[in-house]
Amino acid sequence: MKDLNTVALTVFLLFFALVTVMGFLASRWRKADNALHLDEWGLGGRSFGTWVTWFLLGGDLYTAYTFIAVPAVIYGAGAAGFFAVPYTIIAYPLVFLFLPRLWSVSRVHGYVTPADFVRGRYGSKGLSLAVALTGILATMPYIALQLVGIQAVLDVLGVGGSGNWFMKDLPLFLAFAVLAAYTYSSGLRAPALIAFVKDGLIYLVIIVAVIYIPMRLGGYGHIFDAAAQKFSTVNPSTGKPIGQLITGPKAQWGYATLALGSAMALFMYPHSVTGVLASRSRNTVRRNMALMPAYSLMLGLLALLGFMAIAAGVGKGVKGFNAQLSVPQLFEDMFPDWFTGVAFAAIGIGALVPAAIMSIAAANLFTRNVYKEFLKPGATAAEETKVAKIASLLVKVGALAFVLTMDKQFAINLQLLGGLWILQTFVSIVGGLFTRWFHRWALLAGWAAGMGYGTWKAYGVSSPATKHFGGSSAEIPGIGEIGYIGLTAFVLNLLVAVVLTLVLRAAKAPEGVDATSPADYSADAGEPAVEGAPQPAAAH
Repeated sequence: MKDLNTVALTVFLLFFALVTVMGFLASRWRKADNALHLDEWGLGGRSFGTWVTWFLLGGDLYTAYTFIAVPAVIYGAGAAGFFAVPYTIIAYPLVFLFLPRLWSVSRVHGYVTPADFVRGRYGSKGLSLAVALTGILATMPYIALQLVGIQAVLDVLGVGGSGNWFMKDLPLFLAFAVLAAYTYSSGLRAPALIAFVKDGLIYLVIIVAVIYIPMRLGGYGHIFDAAAQKFSTVNPSTGKPIGQLITGPKAQWGYATLALGSAMALFMYPHSVTGVLASRSRNTVRRNMALMPAYSLMLGLLALLGFMAIAAGVGKGVKGFNAQLSVPQLFEDMFPDWFTGVAFAAIGIGALVPAAIMSIAAANLFTRNVYKEFLKPGATAAEETKVAKIASLLVKVGALAFVLTMDKQFAINLQLLGGLWILQTFVSIVGGLFTRWFHRWALLAGWAAGMGYGTWKAYGVSSPATKHFGGSSAEIPGIGEIGYIGLTAFVLNLLVAVVLTLVLRAAKAPEGVDATSPADYSADAGEPAVEGAPQPAAAH
């Protein structure tokens, strides 16, 4: 059992107590006129301005798992881990083109989820259900991986080392019981308020780390030399170097397609859309898409921690060392105990904020696009809110059970699949924001083709840790290069949708009624909103 770091644990608990109090007080912040409405609980009343939205989206997109996983990939494999930096740079100009349109049409029609929009645009219950279930499926392992981030911190702190399984995981139970309680009570307002603390701590820790740690390690020259030496070491089982300091020619297709596919998928995730729809105005969305690249600078600095862990000798000589522990262990080795507590608090709170938003987004999808659409079409706003609160609790319990009972490698593999899956909703959502040309049945067939092909190809990828779902890249048919499976599946999805649309239009197949109008896509906050989800008549 690892020795308990009492000072670091005390500081960690103080910050955790602070955000817990903030989480419960958030229900009084920007107090709702009608708290029993899904707009209020699930979208914060659609009232957040530029400043709050910036922190909310940052807290939403840059998670504890980002803090742990990006440097861990760089620690283990080198340059491949830096794909996260260009993909976020690509993402914001891309989404600047379509997110304001999604915000506007959602504001006019009262849409709470991307599946609401698909339902109204195409008049298709089946396509809407496919988008909703894909969103829930892709979000669940993402929530579970926030737990992996907290577990990494607790492991390094020396907490929960008892042989008794209940006592070992008790800190995790308590953390997520508190998260569930204040999310249930305050809804999206809780993570929005806590995001100020989370992002402030992360910026502080990273700025200190990229200045202080290199000073202790002899400068960046020594850090990069140590990384180069490690990655040039030949793996006896493969006969190849264990990693690359700079991406080689054979890896460039994989690197580029992974960055592009990840950029396209980023704002298809339900929790990303939830943060956007909570904005006060169309211009708030536009301003945030212009400001969010500041987080990419932070991500680039964060990635360097993987190289620092190598230079600091983290895990060196330890058989089977878990790369996910490289950053927490680096912080404990390099920082004074009190600042280690601050750094661990940044990671821990960095798990709670996105986990809360993700569970709310998944609950919104279930409530609007499964419960209300198929189980109780006449549900009132108060009933919707009650169901969403209960669903958010069940999502958290499911994620907790998932991470406690299944292998962590399986959780990581499922998260990789989540990006592949959620990318298959891009054609329906983004295509629908600009054109009504696609036929609803063709979009559903394209989605099914992309999901089936992508899952099948990913299943066939092996790695030293697992026989199946061992990675996200495979050979691109017709090109022969290794590329991101999700992007290949997306291309197949788009081709099927285009070809079948041509066929179905030629056959004059019936189309669903479009509940939106061209003016809806440029409307702003001052224009009247239609309460509730798209009306049933839209399907006729």
